Amino acid sequence: MNRSARAARHPLCWVPSLYLAMGLPNVMVGAVAAILYKNLGIANEDIALYTSQMYLPWVLKPLWAPLLEPLRGQRWWILRMQFLMMASLGAVAFCLPLEGFFQASLAFFWITGFASATQDIVADGLFMATMAPRDQARYAGLQGMCWNLGAVLASGLLVSATGLLHTRFALPWVQCWMLVMAAAALLMGGFGLWHLRMLPTGAPASPAAQAGGLQGLRETWVSFFSKPQMAMMLAVVFFYRFGEGFIEKFGPLFLLDPRSAGGLGLDNATLGHINGTVGTLAFIAGALLGGLVAARLTLPRAFLLLALTLNLPHVTYFWLSQAMPESPWMIAALVTVEKFGFGMGSVGHMLYMMQQLAPGPFCTAHYAMATGVMALTKWSTGSLSGWVWTALGQDYRRFFLLVLLCSVPPVLLAWRAPFPHRHDRQEQPPQTEG
Repeated sequence: MNRSARAARHPLCWVPSLYLAMGLPNVMVGAVAAILYKNLGIANEDIALYTSQMYLPWVLKPLWAPLLEPLRGQRWWILRMQFLMMASLGAVAFCLPLEGFFQASLAFFWITGFASATQDIVADGLFMATMAPRDQARYAGLQGMCWNLGAVLASGLLVSATGLLHTRFALPWVQCWMLVMAAAALLMGGFGLWHLRMLPTGAPASPAAQAGGLQGLRETWVSFFSKPQMAMMLAVVFFYRFGEGFIEKFGPLFLLDPRSAGGLGLDNATLGHINGTVGTLAFIAGALLGGLVAARLTLPRAFLLLALTLNLPHVTYFWLSQAMPESPWMIAALVTVEKFGFGMGSVGHMLYMMQQLAPGPFCTAHYAMATGVMALTKWSTGSLSGWVWTALGQDYRRFFLLVLLCSVPPVLLAWRAPFPHRHDRQEQPPQTEG
């Protein structure tokens, strides 16, 4: 297919599949790996520490983001990274039966993380290069929904599959996870084949980005931190999901831990059903509603509401840890409320980075820097969560009370968030190097 035909592809042909392919490996590395290690007998503290370090590729991606598109186009990088992730996830599957599986699988998860972070850089650049700011808001709900559908596919359906294989077919956990990791590898290969035909070419690099080299890298960083009110905007981005970072790491462990340890004692199948059915529908509804609210009200007017929607539902995990309900339906309902809030509120986070921190001649690299700060939140909260849980006496009630306290600063910062760029009337795509 020639370049002009690819460029004319309707966004619905590639936006859903592209963001599915971004969400799945991200959550395989950041969340599903924790469940895998839990089933294979690794301690909670080690799970929290070592799986949190796998967020580092997303934290560090600004270091190589400015170097990508001057070398190759966005489409080239996306395709190569998807096939690399197919290989690395497959390698995780094959190393699980080995004696040193923990170290070996961590290494291949790291490769997956670097490939996924690199894909994120150029995929977001492709989205911004193709969409006008108003269309960015219009498609933000679909974008967020599909990213998180990829996440739900990983943390819901694939985790459920391990539970069914273990209980119904009496397979050892190692074999269950080998099959599921192989399935994840095949999914990434399928995305790569689809995008060979459907992915648009993106925009050519700007002269500033084409300059490349150390001078271009220096200009990228200097121009990013020279933007008006950047310090405050970075604080908004870092703290927006601060409380959510603790829940993301320890929420599944709390749901899986036995009641004797203060958890709710769910099995993999039940947890997967919650994430993959009602949780999925709630997240889709929240993401679509968040996109509609942002498009209708404009982001500056909707931002505080979206931040509240993300952070207020954290009270559900606090209540679960206090009340310890036994009904799976009650647990599913409360987890679903939190997922709805996360779906709706995360739209504001992504749009704020896209429309306030990214605009300019280094749009793709600057957006990568902004999402690197978001990843720094996940890395820091994940790394601290195991230590905090231990310091609080391994008491989930105290832990989720702390999460509530950590959810206050994001709302206050969203209330005072600066908006130096106004896109209320702008219809043309932003100038970008990619």
